[in-house]
Amino acid sequence: MDKRYEKLLKCRDYVRSVTDFVPKAALVLGSGLGGFAEALDVVCEVPYSDIPGFPVSTVPGHAGKFIFGHLDGVPVVCMQGRVHYYEGYELSDVVLPARLMHMLGAEILFLTNASGGVNPSFDAGDFMLITDHINFMGANPLRGENDDAIGPRFCDMTHVYTPEFQQTARQVAAQQGITLREGVYLGYMGPSFETPAEIRAFRTMGADAVGMSTVPEVLVARQLGLRVCGISLISNMAAGVLDQKLTEEEVFEAGRRAQPVFSAMVGEFIREIGGAQ
Repeated sequence: MDKRYEKLLKCRDYVRSVTDFVPKAALVLGSGLGGFAEALDVVCEVPYSDIPGFPVSTVPGHAGKFIFGHLDGVPVVCMQGRVHYYEGYELSDVVLPARLMHMLGAEILFLTNASGGVNPSFDAGDFMLITDHINFMGANPLRGENDDAIGPRFCDMTHVYTPEFQQTARQVAAQQGITLREGVYLGYMGPSFETPAEIRAFRTMGADAVGMSTVPEVLVARQLGLRVCGISLISNMAAGVLDQKLTEEEVFEAGRRAQPVFSAMVGEFIREIGGAQ
């Protein structure tokens, strides 16, 4: 048995020893956006540190626990914090949570992140619907020996971000009077912020926002057959777009300010797709 799959089964068995909750939707809450979980009717919380072999976030602003609960009757599991490739984990560990949530029953993966605006028409504080991505992380979590029990090796990436979910997100944003930008997310390894020259190159490549997460989870979601939606909070403008230094603190502060609007938008999205077959 593939060691990655064996580790996944051990994580699954531990969570199942704590709760038999079966989620329909899985949410990954990015930097500063973990407060959305407060909207749930909580059934159970499972700290990452309690799960044998499970990766634990080392980044401030990532609480590090699964929250299982209902949002107006929709069964949901939230990742309150994620782990990143730049923390030193193998990509197989970075995507382990997505694989686990699928194994627990999730059919939908909703990913959020805080990112830097590459498109000069964007402003800090904007939300961007991810319509496609560029993998610039230097690695792919599907690399290596493939276990068909996990999923196929070669995955079509034509419509990795589910078109129907994109339309739902547009409708929800319009109903709530939220300006929802759209664009391409570029995944960058980090942890250093990008240089102005890199940002100019990324803009030429077609990127509208850049961040240090999301892409690995999306690749695995596609392998598993999960339907995917992704939204970026433009927490700051990327290097060189404005004449100012970038700091980790402004990323978390942007998430804190955006939390009420973000929670309302994501909550309504989950209600809409939760009632769909």
